[in-house]
Amino acid sequence: MTIPKLRTIIATTAIGLSAAALLSLAAHAADPSGTTMPKGETLAKGSDCFSCHAIDQKVVGPAFTAVAAKFAGKPGAETTLSDAIIKGHVGTWGNVPMPPHPKISQADAKEIVSWILSLKKPGTTASAASGQKFTYTVKGKTVTTDFPILQKGTDKVTPMVFRGYELFNSYCFRCHGADADGGSYAPNLRASLNNGMSESKFLSIAMTGVKSKGMPSWAGFFTPHQIKAIYQYTAARAVDVVHQGTPKH
Repeated sequence: MTIPKLRTIIATTAIGLSAAALLSLAAHAADPSGTTMPKGETLAKGSDCFSCHAIDQKVVGPAFTAVAAKFAGKPGAETTLSDAIIKGHVGTWGNVPMPPHPKISQADAKEIVSWILSLKKPGTTASAASGQKFTYTVKGKTVTTDFPILQKGTDKVTPMVFRGYELFNSYCFRCHGADADGGSYAPNLRASLNNGMSESKFLSIAMTGVKSKGMPSWAGFFTPHQIKAIYQYTAARAVDVVHQGTPKH
């Protein structure tokens, strides 16, 4: 064998080993635990499932663990849930419709359902159990929220509230007004919140939209976490702890 051919073989082998090593590292980087993510979970995360659902808490739709508990051991559960994913459904969990997903194949829908049904319901999270409240004094009056508006001991808003301001100021103000007090196309959000609109209702409307009133669905564009940030900023404006303009942060 000639020296040039030997060098070519060595180089090719080295490249192949390097590629294999990189693929292995990428796999471990994607999942530091070294375990393989279930196919159903991968498919759910690759679709828009997590725009309206979370694993262990209600967002727009029910928590996946709640679905698993409700359908545990029921005959035909896999088919029922697969059909709901593909064809859409309303009624089991309230009046908010689940949109159809006709592009998801029956096989992939069953993989997602199989993963959902494998989930076990966890205990109540510490944040939910604590029921912590935060009080602020505004014009001599005390207002209470279930989330922090200001960083402790300062007049600066929390990163979450500031992120909500950034998102609202980029997308929502066009219809809801720069001061979140309504506009030509959309209602006064501050008044809605002061009149009892809950966080879950706010999230539900933002994610699913109100077609009859021209409100688009933001599912797939905003994540539930981002809508929660917008809610916190708007709620902070509703109780006048945060004023119009760029908040201190």
